[in-house]
Amino acid sequence: MVAHFDRRLRKAAVTTTVAAVAVAALSASQAPNVTADSHGRQTTADNAPASDTPPSQSATGNSPYYTDLPPLKSPSPAPTIGTPASRGTSEAGIPATVLDAYKKAETELRRSKPGCNLPWQLLAAIGKVESGQARGGRVTADGTTTSPIIGPQLDGNGFALIKDTDNGVHDGNSSYDNAVGPMQFIPSTWAWASRDGNGDGKEDPNNIYDAALAAGHYLCRFGWDLSTQADLDRAILSYNNSQDYLRTVLSWLEHYRKGTHEIPDGTGTLPVDRSDDGTDVTGPSPSPGGSGASTVPQTPGTATPGPGKPDKPTEPSAPADPTKPSDPGTGSPSPEPTAPETPPQTETPTDTVHHLENAGATGLTAIAGDTFSKRISTRAETKNGKAVGKVRIRFTVLGDTDATFAGGEKVAAVITNASGVAVAPALVAGEKTGGFTVRATVVGRAVAGLDHRATVTERVADALARTGDSALTCTPGGEFADRVAVKATHKGAAADKVAVTATLVKSVLDPAENDKGPFFKDADGTAVRTLTGLKTDAKGLLTLPKLYADDTAGTFVLRLTTAGGATLNVQLTVAEAETEPSPAPSTDASPSPSTEPSTEPGA
Repeated sequence: MVAHFDRRLRKAAVTTTVAAVAVAALSASQAPNVTADSHGRQTTADNAPASDTPPSQSATGNSPYYTDLPPLKSPSPAPTIGTPASRGTSEAGIPATVLDAYKKAETELRRSKPGCNLPWQLLAAIGKVESGQARGGRVTADGTTTSPIIGPQLDGNGFALIKDTDNGVHDGNSSYDNAVGPMQFIPSTWAWASRDGNGDGKEDPNNIYDAALAAGHYLCRFGWDLSTQADLDRAILSYNNSQDYLRTVLSWLEHYRKGTHEIPDGTGTLPVDRSDDGTDVTGPSPSPGGSGASTVPQTPGTATPGPGKPDKPTEPSAPADPTKPSDPGTGSPSPEPTAPETPPQTETPTDTVHHLENAGATGLTAIAGDTFSKRISTRAETKNGKAVGKVRIRFTVLGDTDATFAGGEKVAAVITNASGVAVAPALVAGEKTGGFTVRATVVGRAVAGLDHRATVTERVADALARTGDSALTCTPGGEFADRVAVKATHKGAAADKVAVTATLVKSVLDPAENDKGPFFKDADGTAVRTLTGLKTDAKGLLTLPKLYADDTAGTFVLRLTTAGGATLNVQLTVAEAETEPSPAPSTDASPSPSTEPSTEPGA
């Protein structure tokens, strides 16, 4: 019997060893860029750079995520819906609308931020671990989830502590923030990272097109190049600051890079294991419908069991005998139960901010394409006007403008210094002229924002000059052989993209448009004598369209003007061409041959 038991024990030990080796091999195959040293320690992903992004600034607030890893077998790509047998594992299938959203986001980021090199497979990997690809593709035709996907409240109970920042608009919670949507954005991050990915004029975190495009911009901030491993790791860790999260996302990224296929919406595989299985949380518990879709209230102080993991029943304790006195040798009677002490709340600098004040210049103005010479700065203050340092201020460019901060972003977050001042990055004017707003807000606190006004004016030139000196002449009813070419400058430098107006005026002293003489032609061949919308090129050069003449002869004036006061008058001449004089009559006196009859004999 003992020998039999010993054999079973040895067999179990061998089985355990084999299983451990198999698990190690599986893990190694699932986590790209992870290797082991001679002692079996992981040497790459474990040493990946840690993100310094605090939970309140990460995309998800470090919310729970699905920890399921891809299958060991690589997927086999198949191009169309309807042939599941050729597709390999179901985990490699991505619902059609969700897949389309990822690819559209990649296309847009390739255009707007080509240096980022964002692959759509990275969005798919994050979408997999955050929401199981929008709960297996349960989305409407426009990409909106059939019901909101809401994570557990971030109340500091097992998760980060992030107090409400959106008055419950996105997550339905006016006390704390929850991660929302298929890419699990917390409201405070969505406030600046949000995008309209499907062109419906709305920015909805529960729409996969909007959320995927926002995630792409979020991953491409800070000038990261996602084709390099270090920047890729940093971007993923900024989404959720966990080395396990990094390894899980990288595993799915590698899996999808090896091939994937499109499946019908609503038929995707929903993961089952989550990073918060067994975590003691307070507030809404994650539903099995998504990455924390909140549907059932959770009793405070109770544990949330993982999917398919019921709570272990406990045996009831025997009731105490009230007639039996306590044994003095075993200790004194149990004290009366008391309410647990509430840990003292530590007030952060952010909690003390009462309002924001302008700490810099007003009336910001820049010429289109130029960098604003002054930078926006905001001071965080307490109710009594005392400066508050170490507070994160978010600056957001608002309005119909293409102005951005240096680097092309419309949002920037800056921490206040010891004087309570946060200075925004340099602001760069776009090509759209007019006014816009840069709003400063306190991250993590509902304090009224402070608006800074800025204006973009059109490009200017202070001088115009012809690039040639040939006379511009034409015959009545003809066309000018040479075209007018000019160069615009501003303070001696070439003035590019400057608007120029060309008008054939009555005279140098009369700027009214002439009704006769030279003219341009429009697209229909009709005579026009004023042209607008002309712009100089990158070198400040501009060549006007061809000029024609009517039957009126004389000297005429073409006037060119620009914003900034540059003016140039060009003289045009219409005259009959000079004719060469006829040859003069001959003065030779030699006699002409005689026509009289000859008198010679034989005539």
